[in-house]
Amino acid sequence: MGAPTDIAPHAGYPAQLLAVSWRALAQLVRSPSHSRRAEAARKLARHSLWLAMAGAALVIVLMVAFDQTEIQLMPPRGTPSLWPIRILTDFGKDEYILSLLGAALVVLALVAAGQHGSRRALLLGFGTRLQFMFVSVAVSAFVAEILKYLIGRGRPFVGGTANPFNFVPFEGTGAYASLPSGHAVAAFALAFAVSALWPRLRVFMFTYAIVILLTRLVLLAHHPSDVVAGALVGTVGAMAVRYWFAARKLGFAIRADGTIVPLSGTFSDRLKRVAHRASAP
Repeated sequence: MGAPTDIAPHAGYPAQLLAVSWRALAQLVRSPSHSRRAEAARKLARHSLWLAMAGAALVIVLMVAFDQTEIQLMPPRGTPSLWPIRILTDFGKDEYILSLLGAALVVLALVAAGQHGSRRALLLGFGTRLQFMFVSVAVSAFVAEILKYLIGRGRPFVGGTANPFNFVPFEGTGAYASLPSGHAVAAFALAFAVSALWPRLRVFMFTYAIVILLTRLVLLAHHPSDVVAGALVGTVGAMAVRYWFAARKLGFAIRADGTIVPLSGTFSDRLKRVAHRASAP
C-alpha cells in the first residue's frame, strides 16, 4: 500500500476499495527500481552467509553438547503449574500473528478506500509497513515448514528417551517437526521486521522474541538447538523480505554502501500534519 491511487475521487466505494487492494498487491511484485539495490543485495548475501555459518555451528554444538542435558532439566510435559507459560507461548504462534496482521490489513484497506488525499496517503503508508511485517513472518514460516518436513527431527522425548538425534526425514507429523522451532521463527521474524521499521522498539521486540523462545524450552516443545535455528531462519527471512521491499522503494531507503534503513520523516511527518489539521480550530 504505497502512494495514493489515481482513481477519480467521485468513483464509488467498491471501485475505490478495488483500486486500493489492487495497488497494494501490485506494488509487491513490480520490478525493482532502486539504483542501489545491487549494493544492498551484496550486503544481504554477506550478512546472511555469516549468520548461517555461525548459526549452523551453534546449532551443531548445542545438539552435541547441551540439548540432552537441557531437556532433562525441564519440568515434565503437562505440569499443571505451567499454564501461564502455555498461554504466553501462543503469542509467538505464526497463525495468530499472521491472522492479526492480516485482519489489520483488511481493516486498513476498508478504511483507506473511504478516504482521499493526505489521509489516504497516511493510511497506505502504514499499510505498506503492515505488509512488510506480514510478508516477513509468512515467508519465514513457509521456509520453516519446508525445513521441518525435510529434517524430520523428533521433539524432546518422542520415542520415550531424551535423544537429540532422533531424526526421521520426510515423516511429516507434528511429533517430528522440532527443527526449526516455528514459534521462534515467527517471533524473530516479527521482532526483526518491527525493529527494522521502528528501531527504537528493538529492545522490546527482541525481548519478546527471546521470551517466546524460552517458553518453547520450558514446555519441552523443542530442544535448544531448535529455537536457535528458528531464530536464525526468522531473522534471515525477514532480512530478505526487507531487501525485497527496499529494492522497490517500499518503506525503506538504501544508502550508498548498501545499508537498508527505514524511510525517514515521510510517515511520521505525514502523521503529524494530519493530526495537526484534525486538531486545528
